[in-house]
Amino acid sequence: MKALQRNIPFLATLSVCVLLYMAAGVKYEGFFSARVLLNFLSDNAVLGVAAIGLTFVILSGGIDLSVGSVVGLVSIVLAILVDGTGLPPTLAIALVLAGGTIFGAGMGTLIHYYALPAFLVTLGGMFFARGLGFMIKLESMPITKLNAIVDGMTVSLGERYELPATALVFLVLLALAIGVAHFTRFGRNVYAVGGSEPSAVLMGLPVARTKVGVYALSGFCSALAGVVYTFYTSSGNPTAGTGLELDAIAAVVVGGTLLSGGVGLVAGTLIGVLIFGMIQTIITFQGNINSWWTRIIIGLLLLAFILLQKVIQSKKLRTH
Repeated sequence: MKALQRNIPFLATLSVCVLLYMAAGVKYEGFFSARVLLNFLSDNAVLGVAAIGLTFVILSGGIDLSVGSVVGLVSIVLAILVDGTGLPPTLAIALVLAGGTIFGAGMGTLIHYYALPAFLVTLGGMFFARGLGFMIKLESMPITKLNAIVDGMTVSLGERYELPATALVFLVLLALAIGVAHFTRFGRNVYAVGGSEPSAVLMGLPVARTKVGVYALSGFCSALAGVVYTFYTSSGNPTAGTGLELDAIAAVVVGGTLLSGGVGLVAGTLIGVLIFGMIQTIITFQGNINSWWTRIIIGLLLLAFILLQKVIQSKKLRTH
């Protein structure tokens, strides 16, 4: 019964996703096609990669507002390293991923060891990363030397379809994240810390290492989302990822992860990202609907899931 109660948000998200997909498929010809499904993954890969890292942070009871800014910073730094200085693309990618990880770990260190609010620390990180990106370059910069990597990562799915590099990175990271969250000691520690940090301390769990680790992981995923952005657009842009942190938080919450921490599934984040993609695709298929309806619908869904979370938490308190 308790397991079912914990999974109610995920089941609700999955139901909304299936109903939305079926309704759109019935109404719009071609919506059920493999190409549209592949576009869901490719077009929302940047959001999905960033949201996976943020899922671990929220599961631990934290928050990370620097996600979008890191995407913009990484994209422009990668563009300069690859096309500006001639650094080998693989080495440049490794450097920006390492930088994002260190940046996230630094914020995690401030949050845990100095008992600073995660909201304020990551807000400062957001301003720092965005400002640094604009200091480096004010305008977007094309990247031509990543084409070989992107083409090499594209997977053929028969004669008519192919899985783009952006979607491949998203799916591989998703599989790894599910494994880490549900089949490793680190994943169990994340859930324990998010469920009750004082209890985790009393149990002798490595709370400090876990909290710094989730922010390091979020920094890595944010940097990887910046790399995916360059794959998708063949450019670096200091404005990239503006508002992405809010979309990522919404996708995680709509995916069934409780904002209070300790409850949620990485797979739920995938469903949340797919709902984003479906709404945008439905608006495109309809053709005569303002694109801002995406924000309105996601906002309503977010409020509905926050209310659902409140109801679940109230029942949990009454049972205790």
